[in-house]
Amino acid sequence: MPWNWFRNRASNPTARLELGERGEDAAAKFLRQNGYKILVRRFKSQAGEIDIIARQKDWLVFVEVKTRQSEQYGAPGEAVDKTKQRHMIRVALDYLRLLNNPKIKFRFDVVEVLLREDAPKPDDIRVIPNAFDLNKPFIY
Repeated sequence: MPWNWFRNRASNPTARLELGERGEDAAAKFLRQNGYKILVRRFKSQAGEIDIIARQKDWLVFVEVKTRQSEQYGAPGEAVDKTKQRHMIRVALDYLRLLNNPKIKFRFDVVEVLLREDAPKPDDIRVIPNAFDLNKPFIY
């Protein structure tokens, strides 16, 4: 059975999943408006998933979107801990292998979306460019 590289929307979304998908949609729109070209949404490999893969000028950008209703428990980007970073790195390397490991600059961005459940649009969207680096033991 071939691997499903792209995740579709959830067929029966919970309120949390629905909030996350609304946040991803808002983040993609925001990134487009700020010069990013969206290449892939919801790329999935056996190592995990990356919300958005985009290009910004000469950079290939792997984007994690974190959506929260408030910052009561901290900024959304704080949820991208070392474990999540390792998962993102593994998935990014899987994507690059699909492209035959091109000689290209890439980075990992985090997009924070503050979106109340009943709000038609986000209260705030922030991009953290180059939020973390490819670290040991990973090499490219």
